[in-house]
Amino acid sequence: MSKSIYTNGLIYTLDTNQPVVESVVVENGRIIDLGAHHEMSLQWGRAGVRVIDLQGKMVTPGLIDSHLHMSGVAFNFLDLDLTGVTSKSEMLDKIKQKADSVGPGKWLIGMGWDENLFTEGSIPTMEELDYVAPHCPIYLKRICYHAFLVNSKALEMSQYHPSTEVPKGGSVVLDPHTKKPTGMLLESASQIVTKHIPDKTYDELKNGLAHAMKFAIKNGLTSVHTNDPAYLGGLEQTYRMYDELINHEQKGLRCNLLIDYPYLPALKEMGMAVGFGNEKLQIGAIKIFADGAFGRRTALLSKPYNDDPSQFGEAMQTQEVLYNIVKDAREQSMPIAVHTIGDKALEDVLDILDQFPKVNYRDRIIHTSLVREDLIARLADPSIIADIQPRFVVGDYPWVVERIGKEREAYLYAWKSLLSKGVICAGGSDAPVEPIDPLLGIHAAVTRKTPGKPEIWNGDQKISMLDAVKLFTIGGAFATNEEAIKGTISRGKLADMTVFSKNLFTLEKPDELLDTNIEMTIIDGEIQ
Repeated sequence: MSKSIYTNGLIYTLDTNQPVVESVVVENGRIIDLGAHHEMSLQWGRAGVRVIDLQGKMVTPGLIDSHLHMSGVAFNFLDLDLTGVTSKSEMLDKIKQKADSVGPGKWLIGMGWDENLFTEGSIPTMEELDYVAPHCPIYLKRICYHAFLVNSKALEMSQYHPSTEVPKGGSVVLDPHTKKPTGMLLESASQIVTKHIPDKTYDELKNGLAHAMKFAIKNGLTSVHTNDPAYLGGLEQTYRMYDELINHEQKGLRCNLLIDYPYLPALKEMGMAVGFGNEKLQIGAIKIFADGAFGRRTALLSKPYNDDPSQFGEAMQTQEVLYNIVKDAREQSMPIAVHTIGDKALEDVLDILDQFPKVNYRDRIIHTSLVREDLIARLADPSIIADIQPRFVVGDYPWVVERIGKEREAYLYAWKSLLSKGVICAGGSDAPVEPIDPLLGIHAAVTRKTPGKPEIWNGDQKISMLDAVKLFTIGGAFATNEEAIKGTISRGKLADMTVFSKNLFTLEKPDELLDTNIEMTIIDGEIQ
């Protein structure tokens, strides 16, 4: 690649040696120099050197989403997207429209519904789903991927009957009067149905993934850490798909692949471990679930749920099983990335981590939703990353306060406390659970409120705009031990940058983030 000079910008490097510059010089995908416009032009400007005028726009290091599911984003392009639906009637209308185009016996798959957004009506019943789609089986994933709706046709095609064995950790919700299924499946009970849903073809999945990658780049992302093998046909097929798109078809987006723990043996067989790959595509940590979610009271708490004192939540694995999973990961020198929503789940995971030596890559605690003072102190360890999702404030408030009670709210999504105590935090979206747009994540981090609404949730935990931007840059780089090549605009680092229509650091009101656009996404020194 020839040299390029990105100049006339307001470039926030996040590098304390040169915090703000006007020009960045790149060559062969790396930053080779940076500084004032006239200095860079004088030193590097000559025939054959490309000059890109940034027109005074704000530039940051390339944005990184530290936790999402590109496969889920891909399915939003392939299946029925119910994200943002605000009533039962709207949801049923969308299902009917899609069902009318689906042939008899063909599966209608959807995702993204969230009854907490409904201004009218409740979760559709199985009878209502049967009414709008009598001819085809329905399987609809809630926004959190912990609850699922099915119709009678789906249960029929899955050969469900009252004595069907429900996978451990899951439940088929029954009507308290009739004792018949309501159409709601929780957690692993979804496997009763999913094993009967035909897999999408390789080309369908790859096409959806290509759309998802393009969408991520459009939203200013240069790197993502994504967890997909369970949804893309296993480890071998997942890696092959990403390899073809990134290394052979040059789709641009850098991807770090989190691998679900059942694929540990396959990882070994394929001769792969953490760090395998290159700067565009790399194997990451081993993904494990320790608990569920607040919505269905399956997040594991140390004290009972405020709105149901009989419930503490659910451990997705026993301590013995969790210990053995971590042991197996450590035997392959793999770091772990553990879904922990509740404080007891976090405590259990940290207790197990304490029993094993560190590896060369940092372990990751994904979500870190509810903490305690003693747990914050334990998280302040240079070998641990707290992967946080600021937009969960939008998705979970106000109902989550009813779940955990007012006295624990100070420790819910306590990002300022984590950062102030020295916990290394990385920012993500958990897309498609929340929107992939990192500006929405930054907005949630600095405002603690839903766009367009006045309520501020646990406002003491707001963080500064600078700290919010660092979550999606420096934090993301630390999460994959790539801080030497990513996270700041510095000499020798990858030439990944994001250009904005407004200066985030001089906005009069944080809500102006909502009107801010991504002007350019630059990966390897090239505008995507």
